[in-house]
Amino acid sequence: MPLETVIMYAVAAVLAATGATLLLMLTRPRPAGQVYAFRMIGIMALAGGTVLAMSATMMWQWSVEG
Repeated sequence: MPLETVIMYAVAAVLAATGATLLLMLTRPRPAGQVYAFRMIGIMALAGGTVLAMSATMMWQWSVEG
């Protein structure tokens, strides 16, 4: 596996973990501002991690084929 792919997977894992943590923090009562911020940042980080992991998978597959 190329180093670039490993780095992409690592960043994707950090983003996904951060997003999931922020969303899980919403299980306790929070002020309205924090709820809004945690939702927006959490969803965007989780989505970013997912997309980056998919991109890393495709890049890895393309590097193996060539």
